[in-house]
Amino acid sequence: MIYLLHSDAGKELLSIKGEDFKYLIKVRRHLLEDVIAFRNKKELEKVYRYKLIEIAPREAVFELISCETLEIKAKKVLHIGWCVIDNKSIEKVLASLNEIGVQKITFIYCERSQKNFKLDLKRFERIVEASNQQCGRTEFMKFAIVKNLESFIKENPQTKVFDFTEKILGSESDFSTVLIGCEGGFSQKEKVFLQNQEVFRLDTPMILRSESATVAVASKILL
Repeated sequence: MIYLLHSDAGKELLSIKGEDFKYLIKVRRHLLEDVIAFRNKKELEKVYRYKLIEIAPREAVFELISCETLEIKAKKVLHIGWCVIDNKSIEKVLASLNEIGVQKITFIYCERSQKNFKLDLKRFERIVEASNQQCGRTEFMKFAIVKNLESFIKENPQTKVFDFTEKILGSESDFSTVLIGCEGGFSQKEKVFLQNQEVFRLDTPMILRSESATVAVASKILL
């Protein structure tokens, strides 16, 4: 854990109870005089360092010792348009995408997306919060949903497309918006619609699952 989110971070004294108390005292086994970093969602760029001054059976009290502005985020910006797949598959790689530094994911209901998949954005946000505390990132990944590819491309006309093609994504490639299909890829109708977009693939003979492709492309662009 790099820091812990708390709504009272910034106050002179910080009282920690419940799950945060169990995590810090029972799991992490922090002792008196230990210094721990906290951040507040309202001003995530600020890091507050507290000293543990009291441990009770169900409560730990921390005293503020310093505050500074310290932002940690990716050097580049990447917005992923991701055709909807199963929530469970998204959740498996969401923390990795957050650590890599993806700024935003817009989920798109493409023709081959199963319409019964209802995205739980609140759960995605909780996963990102936990990931931020582990990796140190000081901005929250953003999420959006659009109904089809046409809407996404209209809003993001410079989108590059990951699909089957001869052009291989090079290590020097630098762009800010990428579109990745769901399982089974894009339909023929969607391919025709996307024919004016720049299309690329990764340098591998293997067929990647949608979530594997998303992590691979994000890594290639951001890291």
